[in-house]
Amino acid sequence: MYNKGDFHLHTNASDGKLPPKELVALAKVEKLDIIAITDHDNTFGVEEAIKEGTEIGVKVIPGIELSTRYNGESIHILGYFSSDSYKSSSFQQYLQEIQDFRIKRAEKIVYNLKKFFHIEVSLDNLLLLNTGIIARPHIAKAIIKAGYPFTYDYIFDNFIGSTSPAYVPNKEISISEGIEVLKSVNALTGLAHPVLIKNSPIEEILQFNFDCIEGIYPLNKPEDELLFRKLAKKYKKILTAGSDYHGIEESDTKHGYLGRCLLQGLDLKMFLEKIGSL
Repeated sequence: MYNKGDFHLHTNASDGKLPPKELVALAKVEKLDIIAITDHDNTFGVEEAIKEGTEIGVKVIPGIELSTRYNGESIHILGYFSSDSYKSSSFQQYLQEIQDFRIKRAEKIVYNLKKFFHIEVSLDNLLLLNTGIIARPHIAKAIIKAGYPFTYDYIFDNFIGSTSPAYVPNKEISISEGIEVLKSVNALTGLAHPVLIKNSPIEEILQFNFDCIEGIYPLNKPEDELLFRKLAKKYKKILTAGSDYHGIEESDTKHGYLGRCLLQGLDLKMFLEKIGSL
C-alpha cells in the first residue's frame, strides 16, 4: 500500500523550520506517501500534520524523539504511535516537565555563551520567537541573527556542542525510563541515529528494550548501514530509516533533506506490521 517512508522529521514545534502543514506538503512534492513527525520531547505538531496528510494523501504516523542520557552522552529514542495514545494526560504532563526544563537549560546556555565566549543573545527573544520547545538550533539561529559571523555548524562545533564549556545537557532521563514511558502509552520505540553514539558500543545500547534501530540515516557510511542491518537481525530489532530533516540553514550539514533516507520494500512492510500489532 505504501512505497516510500521517512520516519524522522522535525517541524517548528521543536527545532525544525517548517510548520507541520508545510512539512507534509513538501513530503507530497517529494513523492513520499508515509512519514512520521518526530519532534523533540513534544507532540505539538502531530494533529496539524495528520489533518494535512489526510487532505492531500500522505499518511502521517504520530511520533516523538525523546532525549535520554547514558554514559555521559545523549541517546535519543524515537517513539511511534499507532493511535492517539500520545494524548494521554499523564504522558503530556511528563513532556511538559521536560519542556519546562529546556527553558531553564536555554537560560544557562545563554549565560554561559556570554561568560565563556562574549556572545550575547536575548533569552526573551528566544521565548517570543519559539512557540514550541527551546532547543540548541534556536540558540544557534539567534547567534546568527544577532550578527555574529558564524555558520550554523561552526556554532555547534565551537560554542554549543557537548564538549563546549557553554553546553548544558538536557534533563537527566535514563534510557530505561524513556523506553518505559513511551511503552506506557503503547509506542513502538527505536534507537535514533546510532552512528552518532560515541561513548558506548552499539551492542551495549541494544541490550535495552528497543523495538527498532534507525539503520538508514544521512550521516551513515555504506559500511554503517551494513553493520546496523546485521545488528538489527542479531538482536531482533526492526530496521527504520529517517532523514532527520530540519530544513534550517544551508550550512547545516548534520541532518539530511526530507526523503534522502527512505524505508522501502520489505523493511517498510515489517515496520508497519510492527506498528499495526500494537
